[in-house]
Amino acid sequence: MKNLETSSMEEPEKTGMIDTWLDKHSSIYTAATRHAFVVSIRDGSVDLSSFRTWLGQDYLFVRGFVPFVANVLIRAGKESGESSDMEVILGGLASLYDEIEWFKREGSKWNVDFSTIVPQKANQEYRRFLEALMSSEVKYAVIMTAFWAIEAVYQESFAHCLEDGNKTPAELTGACHRWGNDGFKKYCLSVKNIAERCLENASSEVLAEAENVLVRVLEHELAFWEMSRGGN
Repeated sequence: MKNLETSSMEEPEKTGMIDTWLDKHSSIYTAATRHAFVVSIRDGSVDLSSFRTWLGQDYLFVRGFVPFVANVLIRAGKESGESSDMEVILGGLASLYDEIEWFKREGSKWNVDFSTIVPQKANQEYRRFLEALMSSEVKYAVIMTAFWAIEAVYQESFAHCLEDGNKTPAELTGACHRWGNDGFKKYCLSVKNIAERCLENASSEVLAEAENVLVRVLEHELAFWEMSRGGN
């Protein structure tokens, strides 16, 4: 979940297993990327208390996301066989410092005291899921699929809030631009292409695990949006 506006990565989009799975599970993918919380930002009807809830919970999530991405980087160095994988992931990891600083500024702006925020159930469960993915038993292709899905949901969601015809409140456009910008879209495509390359030669067992993990990421993202609107 990063802002890579200055990224110069230009890669063609490749059709592969991920696209096949997204077609197969299109209903949950749409639910995760066009959730009512996201739509409410785009149409200007968002409850700002829900935005504050999301801000505080996502700050906690990002702090837990850092070691996950660090683990992905280590796995890339050991298992990918492609030096470019490490460069892509390292760029994403490095940008997380800026992201955390952005959250701190937004917290001050919205009077959200992160020191008092307790992770809600959906947040806790998502972070436990990430911790499980950090196991050495999880194949590199699987963890890269999960990594792409986590990033892609935010890119798709917040880019929607910036599309033509949006009524996104001015005070929220910064948040939307952070994940909806073209640089982050290119970064997500780079991550997706790494995952697709790894999946090309994966066994049927690994493919099944990767598909399952993709769906589970979408379920967790959906639950996170729901939590922001007042759920658990």
